[in-house]
Amino acid sequence: MAGTGSGSPDGAPRGGYPPLPSALANLEEILQLGREKQLAVFLDYDGTLAAITPTPGAALITPEMHRALVRLSAKCTVGVISGRDLPDVRQRVNIDSIVYAGSHGFEIGGPNGLHAEQPGGIRCLPVLDQVHQELSQQLSEIRGAIIERKKFVITVHYRLVAEGETARVEAAVDGASSRHSQLRKSADKKMFELLPDVDWNKGKAVLSLLEILDLGGPRVLPLYLGDDTTDEDAFRTIHGKGLGIFVGEQIGESAATYRLRDCEEVREFLLELAPFCRA
Repeated sequence: MAGTGSGSPDGAPRGGYPPLPSALANLEEILQLGREKQLAVFLDYDGTLAAITPTPGAALITPEMHRALVRLSAKCTVGVISGRDLPDVRQRVNIDSIVYAGSHGFEIGGPNGLHAEQPGGIRCLPVLDQVHQELSQQLSEIRGAIIERKKFVITVHYRLVAEGETARVEAAVDGASSRHSQLRKSADKKMFELLPDVDWNKGKAVLSLLEILDLGGPRVLPLYLGDDTTDEDAFRTIHGKGLGIFVGEQIGESAATYRLRDCEEVREFLLELAPFCRA
């Protein structure tokens, strides 16, 4: 799980968990695991492709990262799986040849008319509409609170909220969750989310994409790069079938196999990986 703060003096993550090895330093090992296989690379957006920013609208990928993604996508399957709405993440990355999953995988889109929506999420759209209205009214007087309505997820950002007011923000989210059993609450870096309470997450989305793209089985090595708690579902799902690569400062246990320090190391890793991908 990514976060702020510092690790222990010896460089190990807080809590006594062993630090993950660097994906860049162990590139040869990764390439050996992918030898004679097709690579499929899936990435989170915020904190992985674009740096975390005080407001969600400011998180943009750099031109250098965009070029690295274009280069990699010419050689192998690339997918971006984000908590952002599908049209939002698609517009920010702006590469037509790759696949996208928005709202933590509840909505999928890609080339050649690819589009799919998780049925359990569709059934929750009316209650999401209602809860969005409720929270907009309840949080309107809390300075710095930002409510994002995605098609299948409501995200409440409190990074800019005064410390003494954050409890009010969480109480409003908790109240909505308790009143509407169709939704579940999750929490991550300075935000709370309400999403359909169904058996679906980024890991399930990765498996769905692999099936849709006919990339299942031992001939494919999936890689997943991500930086937060929602990405841990993907790390766990592909464990034994592929490799999870955690991005950021490791402050606790992770189901990933390797680690990259930041977005710049992600860009470097993608560029190093591209020449060895099989089209």
